[in-house]
Amino acid sequence: MNFKNDAAFAAALDHADELSSFRSKFYIPIINQHECIYFTGNSLGLQSKNTQDFVLNELEDWANFGVEGHLHARNPWLSYHEMFPKLLAPIVGGREHEIVVMNQLTVNLHLLMATFYQPSSKKYKIICEAKAFSSDQYVLESQVREHGYDPSDAIIEISPREKEHSIQLEDILNAIERHKEDACLVFIGGVNYYSGQVFDMYAITEAAHKADMIAGFDLAHAAGNIPLQLHDWQVDFAAWCSYKYLNSGPGGVSGVFIHEKHSKNTSLHRLAGWWGHQKSERFNMEKGFNPIATAEGWQLSNAPILSMAAHKASLEIFAAAGVEKLFSKAKQLSDYLFFILNNINNKLPQPLINVITPVNEKGCQASMQINEHGKSVHNALTNHGIITDWREPNVIRVAPVPLYNSFTDIFNFGEVLYHVLMELNKNSNSN
Repeated sequence: MNFKNDAAFAAALDHADELSSFRSKFYIPIINQHECIYFTGNSLGLQSKNTQDFVLNELEDWANFGVEGHLHARNPWLSYHEMFPKLLAPIVGGREHEIVVMNQLTVNLHLLMATFYQPSSKKYKIICEAKAFSSDQYVLESQVREHGYDPSDAIIEISPREKEHSIQLEDILNAIERHKEDACLVFIGGVNYYSGQVFDMYAITEAAHKADMIAGFDLAHAAGNIPLQLHDWQVDFAAWCSYKYLNSGPGGVSGVFIHEKHSKNTSLHRLAGWWGHQKSERFNMEKGFNPIATAEGWQLSNAPILSMAAHKASLEIFAAAGVEKLFSKAKQLSDYLFFILNNINNKLPQPLINVITPVNEKGCQASMQINEHGKSVHNALTNHGIITDWREPNVIRVAPVPLYNSFTDIFNFGEVLYHVLMELNKNSNSN
């Protein structure tokens, strides 16, 4: 499509957008008495208007039934978590028995590591991306220490090449080949939180398996953002949060994928809890853990119903919109955003924006490196009612998402950003 940096063109795209009505299903924050332009769905998704009803239903059932709500609530709490695999399967590309919703992301990563990081004296190292999100770094550090290894030796970080911001797939694959004798696990964020780079999870998984390694992914910035085919890619395990692109509330529950080649294996080591025990025996309260032969076998505790109610509210909107349509619109929004940013650079006296997200490896997020006055640009955008995300030392992250963002949002953002940059450039030159 030949894009135009034009209000009428953006409005025409919105008019043709069959998902445009979904914006009205969300609360848009108000700044200066107007709806803001919200571009931080990569950090915390907006609240859907049905969320309050879903949560209130559970509060009412708790009030009316007390403990009997486990069996007699409108959505009985005993089996509440069983609703999610069907809703999540098309989003992450997994089979229903490979998916479970439980706990929160970092908790789940530790639980998965307890199973899938099983080092030997020869193969004990973990290959990961450099500058992964801090939780991932801390998980890996503590896990290797738990097994008696030094993180500086046991963790192999793959960095961007000199003067580059994204990691070359070739460098990841070469590292896997180079460490096939001493590494047992490849663990990478499906989408890098800082740069927005989307990694080739299929190629990484295939290379890992050829080198006799397990392949796992943190999909916090991928689930609900990009198309995933975890089962077909033969990914061993993955986990994600629900509060970013999945719009399920701050600190919302986490999802887990465990490929059926593992989830059916009840002999695998794991940290056990009573909710992962066979359902027919769960309330016998006897010794001897007997895990469910699905991803549910990794559960520890009974479901956090109020948090899951918010998750269910959001996932039903995903189902109504259709994930293929959402991913298609997300790509078009992203392409338009990249066009607008490039157009702004071309209009400025000198380019001031360096988009470090690779154009051929992107999802919703664009990370803009602004080397001069970056924080001032971020603050000015906020003052103009545009919520973006600042990351030290000089990156502004923007992520228009398909459920509640529009092409007009992107156009208006571009207009404000251009004028802010022009004003800062003029002030700098006058000094």
